[in-house]
Amino acid sequence: MTSVLYDVPGPRARRRNAILAIVTIAVVVAVLGFVAWRLSLTNQYDASKWNVFTYSLVWQTIGEMLVNTLRAFALAAVLSLALGFVLAIGRLSDHAWVRVPVTVVTELFRAIPVLVLMMILYYGLPSLGVTMDPYWAVVLALMAYNGSVLAEALRAGVESLPKGQSEAGYAIGLRKSGVMVKVLLPQAIRAMLPVIIAQLVVVMKDTALGFLITYQELLYYAKLLSSQQGRPILQAALIIGGIYVIMCLLLSWLAKWVEQRSRRSPKVAKTVAHDPAADDEGTLTEAIALQSRSRRIESADDSER
Repeated sequence: MTSVLYDVPGPRARRRNAILAIVTIAVVVAVLGFVAWRLSLTNQYDASKWNVFTYSLVWQTIGEMLVNTLRAFALAAVLSLALGFVLAIGRLSDHAWVRVPVTVVTELFRAIPVLVLMMILYYGLPSLGVTMDPYWAVVLALMAYNGSVLAEALRAGVESLPKGQSEAGYAIGLRKSGVMVKVLLPQAIRAMLPVIIAQLVVVMKDTALGFLITYQELLYYAKLLSSQQGRPILQAALIIGGIYVIMCLLLSWLAKWVEQRSRRSPKVAKTVAHDPAADDEGTLTEAIALQSRSRRIESADDSER
């Protein structure tokens, strides 16, 4: 049994895939076992190293740091999307005086690392007489970098659409702004939604860079915990890293849910499933009827002559 894009593997291929799966599982289990053994050998399971996490005040502070992380992520994500739309539309402009400066800004923001942007905003601006709160330094740096990346993703999505989409919009009287907003961008967003969500996950993870400019978020507090009695460095990293993993998984699940909802169309659900064979039969019947009618007309013309 085969399909257009995939051939069902035969017995040898299934046997080879099973062997590869077993070897992969064995390697993963071996690595995890080695890590667990090293943790045990270095007394990382000792209760004294986990004692700091038995205090309710520690978990309360972790909750506050989590809120700070989500605050920075939420605003940076919204601003990145807004900037991405603006830059993408600017790069698609027919006017060179708009397209060229927007292209320069986009490429510049993409080329500068996020941490460098944070350093410039927090440590560089005071030399010019401008002070900035760590929160805004984190948010603006994330907005500049990720907004430029999202702009390229949206531009690629728009340019990947068939030209007939825009031509159809112009044919019904829409201007370029109407074609962009009502025809092209909705399709581009739907096509590039996985890329957009993946970039938003990057925004969430990059908030951890804020601890280098003293922004009090999860990683900042993990560094403080690792300096406590017993130096629970790995323990703090595991706890805080687990929180980041959970947040990224939740964001990925939300993205998948939104993607599935966006692909559902009420019109499609209400449409009666058509049979291609019936369509072919109808087309053949119409062709035969048209041929018979043309023959009758020709016979009538000959009789009149």
